[in-house]
Amino acid sequence: MTSDLKENILAGKVFIYPTDTLYGLGCNAEDEKAVAKIREIKGRDEKPLSIIAPSLEWINENLIVDLDLGKYLPGPYTIILKKKNPKFLSHVSSTDSLGIRIPNHDFCFELQKTGVPIITTSVNFSGQPSSLSIKDIPEEIKSQVDFVVEGEVSGKPSTLIIDGKEVVRK
Repeated sequence: MTSDLKENILAGKVFIYPTDTLYGLGCNAEDEKAVAKIREIKGRDEKPLSIIAPSLEWINENLIVDLDLGKYLPGPYTIILKKKNPKFLSHVSSTDSLGIRIPNHDFCFELQKTGVPIITTSVNFSGQPSSLSIKDIPEEIKSQVDFVVEGEVSGKPSTLIIDGKEVVRK
């Protein structure tokens, strides 16, 4: 990992990046100001956001794991797990649960090396279709982020795992 990437993330920068599914809009999930900026960019209310977990150990430390994570991670899944402490990352998800991902993508593996959870939400205005290439991302979004990382995406949203069951998104 470049030290620039880690420094930018720890400094609260907001960025666009590729995952194994769609382009993501991300920041350090522990940085409340950066998370608020993502909500503002998307025009999104307090609806919960998901994160890329820094490691399986981090997931086990902070969330109640009641399924085989290895069956889904890394991969195109968002797993909804209960928090051990309901107040944990409450600015990301005000509920008692948190959506977690470990995308099977080289850039996302680099993000994990920061050691902090990273917001992962599709790059679009709330309720609008996701962008499948950098050129499709609205200028109003690109102009509000600090940097953009290009890469390959599959174009399909992640599959949700809720209570151990797959929920395919439309």
